Amino acid sequence: FVRPISVTSGAANRSTFRHLLSEMQRVVLALLALFGGASAWTPVSRRAALSKAFGAAGAAAAVVAAPGTASAVGTCKKDSNNCIAGSFKAASSAEAGAQLKSVLDAYPQAGQADVDGGGWQFVSESDSAYKLEFKSSGKGNMAKFFNGGKPFIDDLEIDLAGDTANFKSASRVGDSDFGVNKARMSYIAKELRAKGWDAKI
Repeated sequence: FVRPISVTSGAANRSTFRHLLSEMQRVVLALLALFGGASAWTPVSRRAALSKAFGAAGAAAAVVAAPGTASAVGTCKKDSNNCIAGSFKAASSAEAGAQLKSVLDAYPQAGQADVDGGGWQFVSESDSAYKLEFKSSGKGNMAKFFNGGKPFIDDLEIDLAGDTANFKSASRVGDSDFGVNKARMSYIAKELRAKGWDAKI
C-alpha cells in the first residue's frame, strides 16, 4: 500500500517553519552558554547568536582537529606521502616577518635540488600569512605519463604568529610526492637557520 500524501496548508507550513526557527534559536543559545559566550537567558539576535555560537564552535573544532603546531594552516593526513607540516621559530618576533618574507622572496625561480623547476608564485600574502604555488618542470616521465605532460603543482601555506611560523606544503594530486615537499621545506629551513631561526625538518 502507498501511504497517502497529505497536503499541508500554507498557514501550517509557516507555523512549522516558525517552530523550527524557535528550536534552532534555543540550540544556538544553549551553545553560547556552553562556550561561555553568553547566558542562555541573555537576549540576542539570531544573526549575533549564530555568529558567536558557530564562531566559538569552529575555534574549538580547530583545536581538536589540529592540536599543537600548524593549526592555522592545517595538518597532513595520517601516513601522508605527499605533504609535510610543522613549524619554525624565529630568534626575534620583531624581525620574524621581514626575515621570513626575504627567504620566501629569494627562493630560486629555477628550483633547487631537482624540484620546483617550473617556478613559483605568491597566490596571496599579508603581514602574517602567505600562500604560494610551486610547479614542477613538467619534463619528467611522471608528468608525461600521469599528468598529461603538465607540471605538478604543490601548495605552500605559512601562518606567522609572533615568533612562530606554522607551515603546510602539499601536492594537489598523487599519493606520493617522491620527497619534493620535504626538499622544498628543507631548503627554506636552511635559509631561515642562517638568520638564527630554529628550523628543522
